[in-house]
Amino acid sequence: MKIIQTPLQGLLIIEPTVFMDNRGYFFEAYQREKYQAMGIPEFLQDNTALSQKNVLRGLHFQLPHAQGKLVSVSAGDVFDVAVDLRRTSPTFGKWFGVTLNSDNHRQLYIPDGFAHGYCTLTDNTVFHYKCTALYQPQHEHGIAWNDTELAIDWPVTHPILSAKDAVYPSLRELAHDQLFT
Repeated sequence: MKIIQTPLQGLLIIEPTVFMDNRGYFFEAYQREKYQAMGIPEFLQDNTALSQKNVLRGLHFQLPHAQGKLVSVSAGDVFDVAVDLRRTSPTFGKWFGVTLNSDNHRQLYIPDGFAHGYCTLTDNTVFHYKCTALYQPQHEHGIAWNDTELAIDWPVTHPILSAKDAVYPSLRELAHDQLFT
């Protein structure tokens, strides 16, 4: 397994060791002790989403009861984005994006304190995420996917959005208590 540090502290790209032969491939997708040794907490909930091409989900976060996430793709391609919402972080308001797909088998670990979103690049994309806290819809918040100050370089200009994702405020419009310390 290879760990790649990103410019945003705590945000990690994880490349598993993949064993390939004439039958296909095998890799260890998660092993608690190895991930905890990297400082990644234990997960309490697993989720899977199926999306068509050009679906954009996010940018979501939960506060209180923040969720760290380990995300991956088992079919298709996504452009995955994390935005630093930690007010005291030197990279507050900065974003990082990475392509995750069923060919590179990469994972992205997104710690507490980040908003998360992704855009599907292919039809029938299967996206997985493990969460360090349970989903609590009454504590879900979001940021506009097209916030001009964030200037995320999404690979789509007219994404397919949910009703709530279409109306989230910009980062600047969030109340102080809707951000992490």
